[in-house]
Amino acid sequence: MRLPLAPLREQNRIVEAIESCLTRLDDAMATLERVQRNLKRYRASVLKAAVEGRLVPTEAELARAEGREYEPASVLLERIRAERRRRWEEAELAKLKAKGKVPKNDTWKAKYVEPAGPDTSELPELPEGWCWSSLGELFDIRVGATPSRAKPEFWNGGIPWVSSSEVSFCRITCTRETISEEGLRHSSTQLNPPGSVLLGMIGEGKTRGQAAILNIPACNNQNSAAIWVSTSGLPPEYVYYFLVGEYEVTRGRGSGNNQPALNKSRVQAIPIPLPPLAESHRIVREIDRHESVINSLEESSQLSHARCIRLRQSILKWAFEGRLVDQDPSDEPAQVLLERIRAKSAAGNGRKQPRPRRVNTRTANA
Repeated sequence: MRLPLAPLREQNRIVEAIESCLTRLDDAMATLERVQRNLKRYRASVLKAAVEGRLVPTEAELARAEGREYEPASVLLERIRAERRRRWEEAELAKLKAKGKVPKNDTWKAKYVEPAGPDTSELPELPEGWCWSSLGELFDIRVGATPSRAKPEFWNGGIPWVSSSEVSFCRITCTRETISEEGLRHSSTQLNPPGSVLLGMIGEGKTRGQAAILNIPACNNQNSAAIWVSTSGLPPEYVYYFLVGEYEVTRGRGSGNNQPALNKSRVQAIPIPLPPLAESHRIVREIDRHESVINSLEESSQLSHARCIRLRQSILKWAFEGRLVDQDPSDEPAQVLLERIRAKSAAGNGRKQPRPRRVNTRTANA
C-alpha cells in the first residue's frame, strides 16, 4: 500500500487538525440528528393534538363565539350511515332486477347489516361536538387481490394496481404495475375511487400499518385494505393523518404466530375520533401547514447531514494531499525521516534476536 509521507512535525499538525475538524463535525452531526428526532416528536405531537381537538378551535367554540348553530359529529355520523344504507339498497335492487326479480315488498331490505361502532368504555373523552366511530362504521372497506401471474393477458393493461410496498405514507399518483380489464374481471380486486386511503395489513417490517392516499382510481393487492373515505364526504387526509399518528398502535392490532397481520374485520374495528365536518377540514389545513414546515426542516437537516459525511471524506483527502495544514520549510524533510526509518529497520533485521528466557514454572508458581 502506498502512503504519502509528510515531515514528522507536519504529521503532528495534520493529526491535530483532523481531530479538531472531526470533533466539530461529530458535534454538528449529533446536533442534526437531534433536530431530526425533535421534528419526529413535533410531527407526532401535531397529529396527537389534531385528533384530540386541540389543534384548531373546535366547531362548538366557534359557534358559541359567533352566535350560531352547528352540526355535531353525531349528526354527521347518522347521515353517513343513512347514505351507506341507501347505496346498499340501490346496489341490491339493481342486482335483483338484473336477475329478473322484482321485490313485492321491502323485506329484502332486512338483509342489510348495520356497521358496528366501537366499544367506547375505555376510550378517552372527546371535545364537545365530537363522537367516537370506527372505520367500518364510517366507510366501505375493501381488500384487494392479485390477478394470476400465470396469465400474461391479465397484466400491463390500463388499470393502475398498487402493491403493498407502494403503501408507504405518501400520495399515490402512479403505480409500478398495471392490470387489464380482463385481470380485473377475473380476480376479486376492485377499482378504488380517488380519495381512498390504503392501509398495509401484512408485514413484520415497516409495511404493516403504513398508509397512503390514492390520487387516482386504482386497484390494490390482498396485503392492503382500501378505505373508501371519499364516498363519505369526509376529507381523506383526516383519516390518513389519523392513521399516520396511530402507526404503532395499528401495528399492534395484528395477530398471528409467524407473521402478525391485520385483516378486514380488524381494520373495520379501528376506533376513530370524529369531529364535525367543518372542523375536520380546518384540522387538515392546519396539519398541512405544520407538515410543510416539518418537511422543509427535515429536508434541510438531511442535506446538511449528507454534506457533513462528504466533508469528513474531504478532510481526510486534503490531509493526505498536503492541503489541510500549512507547510513549514524548517521541518525536517520526509525523505530524511524515511532514510532514518529504513536504516533503523535494516539494523533491526541484521541483529540476532535474543533467545527468550526459559521460565522455571515451579519458581514462578511459588
